[in-house]
Amino acid sequence: MGGNRAVVYNKPGSVEVRNTDYPELVLKDGPGVNPLNVGRKCEHGVILKVVTTNICGSDQHMVRGRTTAPSGLILGHEITGEVIEVGRDVEFIKKGDLVSVPFNIACGRCRSCRERNTNICLNVNPDRPGSAYGYVDMGGWVGGQSEYVMVPYADFQLLKFPDKEKAMEKILDLTMLSDIFPTGYHGAVSAGVRPGSTVYVAGAGPVGLAAAHSAQLLGAAVVIVGDLNAERLAQAKSFGCETVNLREHPNLSEQIDQILGVPEVDCAIDCVGFEASGHGKDHGEAPATVLNSIMEVTRAGGRLGIPGLYVTGDPGAADEDSKVGTLKIRIGLGWAKSHTFVTGQTPVMQYNRDLMMAILSGRAQIAKAVNATLISLDAAPQAYQEFDRGVSRKFVIDPHGLVK
Repeated sequence: MGGNRAVVYNKPGSVEVRNTDYPELVLKDGPGVNPLNVGRKCEHGVILKVVTTNICGSDQHMVRGRTTAPSGLILGHEITGEVIEVGRDVEFIKKGDLVSVPFNIACGRCRSCRERNTNICLNVNPDRPGSAYGYVDMGGWVGGQSEYVMVPYADFQLLKFPDKEKAMEKILDLTMLSDIFPTGYHGAVSAGVRPGSTVYVAGAGPVGLAAAHSAQLLGAAVVIVGDLNAERLAQAKSFGCETVNLREHPNLSEQIDQILGVPEVDCAIDCVGFEASGHGKDHGEAPATVLNSIMEVTRAGGRLGIPGLYVTGDPGAADEDSKVGTLKIRIGLGWAKSHTFVTGQTPVMQYNRDLMMAILSGRAQIAKAVNATLISLDAAPQAYQEFDRGVSRKFVIDPHGLVK
């Protein structure tokens, strides 16, 4: 087989498309690969021809230099592809299958996987539980913003689409199953959204929009989305959300009161994470802002879903505490209000099959909600720049020009 091309992180603010090695069923040494994972044989894996692969806000944290990601790291953990090579130990996945790849890498054999907590698999990352493709400190599994990629534990992990032709007709929706749709849905489920709920979603980026759409699917009466970016708020409003511009109107509880008649919601979802900014026109970065604000506006006994990313290593943080993930959170407020917090990576496999059926049936319109925008592999560096400027799009890379 020939070579491969992939989106590679160079240095803060810089990515480029490079020629790289064609994948094999083994994890080789390279940027970010844990030494204990080098040479790991993956006869339980497959090689995919990538059909679509998306740019994620989590990638953007690395590209901004806000993690310890090494230069040369191949990016991309949102992958949909066609199986073109099958390892010796793969029994049920076949060549030609069109599949969605959960961004969590999971063995299917450890205690966490057996308990459906595939987000904290114990066997794929020597540093700590949990792993992902193309991501810093996640074991070094090669990312999928590329033409071809290797995926381990194929029989356990891969979600096969039942009808390839029909799947391609809805591929811009189905590509969201690898991460942001399950992540937004997990945030809504973790927050306890149910029919009649009032919900506040912090952040109108792609995950926030996915969480808002998920809350609607779960029957929420009112979904309020807050952000500092007017363009992203307009996207949230386009599919029926109420919105709060926290740059223009920094008092969140007052704005919720104007919408609902009371200054609180039943539950809230943090889709911003550690690069949060303070509310108002002149405030800079304040990483605890969202966590503290959602505790303030969520009723006593409410739940907080926190799919927004928080890290243990942030070299770009404003203070020494924040550099190691220590934030000034008002835990006393959360304790006094008996709040429930749910954090961490999303266990994608708990949700992706159900969400696939919601897409195929026409019930879910996630591509429309997040403004899915198709681009070529060569356009990825420019898309990263536009995404960093806050454009309200979810960029979907089509490496082979397969999407009509």
